[in-house]
Amino acid sequence: MPGLLEGVKVLDLTHYIAGPYCTKLLAGLGADVIKIERPQVGDGMRWLGPWSSGTEISSFERGGRAPEDGAWFLYLNTAKQSLALDIKSEEGRRVLLELAAQADILVENFAPGTLDSLGLGYDVLKQANPALVLTSISNFGQTGPYRDWKAAELNLYALGGLMNITGEPEQEPLKEGMPLAQLGAGQNAFAATMAALMYAEETGEGQQIDLSIAEYATNILENALMQYSYSGQEYSRVGNRGYGRAAWGIYPCQDGFVGIIAGPDHRWPEVATIMEREELSDPRFTSRAGRLEHADEVDAYMLPWLVTNDKVDIFKAGQESGLGFSFVATMQDILEMEQLLDRGYFVSLDHPVAGTLSYPGAPIMPEDSVDAWVFRRAPLLGEHTSDALKSWLNYSQHQIDDLAGQSVIAGAQNV
Repeated sequence: MPGLLEGVKVLDLTHYIAGPYCTKLLAGLGADVIKIERPQVGDGMRWLGPWSSGTEISSFERGGRAPEDGAWFLYLNTAKQSLALDIKSEEGRRVLLELAAQADILVENFAPGTLDSLGLGYDVLKQANPALVLTSISNFGQTGPYRDWKAAELNLYALGGLMNITGEPEQEPLKEGMPLAQLGAGQNAFAATMAALMYAEETGEGQQIDLSIAEYATNILENALMQYSYSGQEYSRVGNRGYGRAAWGIYPCQDGFVGIIAGPDHRWPEVATIMEREELSDPRFTSRAGRLEHADEVDAYMLPWLVTNDKVDIFKAGQESGLGFSFVATMQDILEMEQLLDRGYFVSLDHPVAGTLSYPGAPIMPEDSVDAWVFRRAPLLGEHTSDALKSWLNYSQHQIDDLAGQSVIAGAQNV
């Protein structure tokens, strides 16, 4: 079946992670997403490895054409079209405004004020297309004293408050393993964009969405901020142990690490039975308070069994007894995970440069699951320049050739 957003036109002026992830979700649901890229250079994520070819960044010629097989770009730009357009030129801005007039949605994550400096601020876009939804994603938002400050994931995670509650209590705060603030902000932008699109379809009125990545990070502090607001007590770092719990955290095992969640007090005897340690049946450990008081001793009794068993066996032993055991999955574990394979989660996409690779499946599962999600490889730089101008603006080949002759647009390089 076609994607659920078939017929919705999206103009994608995004780069890095948060913006492209928002438009990736729109494209996956079937929207017609045209990604505007700089001729020759492309989206900066094209330059961020690893690359399927194994090439190092130093091997790419400075000032040369962007590589086509960077893992981040391949993932974040599935199902999109690439139009290479120089929007710093007067003709390029004219073309962009024509495209915006035909779009339902425009997503951008330039520094605040950039669209205005190009003569393409929301007032101009709204005049050309009153129903347009403009989603603006930025580090700190379109207003405020931090508006123009620079930031990367590390800054946003730290300033949002998440880093302060992550890590071991006696050590420095830790960053996360992946750009969660960026990806989460992209999801929020997607949800807000969909709500605004529904409103525009009902009323004919578009609007600008102002989404701050740092505010997203603060928004998911769970109860930490609420706790401080009424008690003045900081949400302390506890490392891999659960808050106020023992036998509740990440532990080493024979071939990696496992997550042990002992459960409520009445389930503790099952933990002792699974781990084959009579010492764990000690009356001192039968209550949550007792286990917490003697946490190091409890861990010492658990570890001999854990380090002599495989992570998957430990995981299944707990689950078969109704306990929330888990294991820390490597990338290879994920690719071989029976749950994901049974649900047909992974998708193979063939790319003319990167070859055939396995991609994560649909992050949103409509009723018809995979069939309702559009799977296409990421585009080559400028691959759809001519087709996009013809389908959206009804340009003639003569007009396209004229723009190419002025270096306003560019097509894909033969590969």
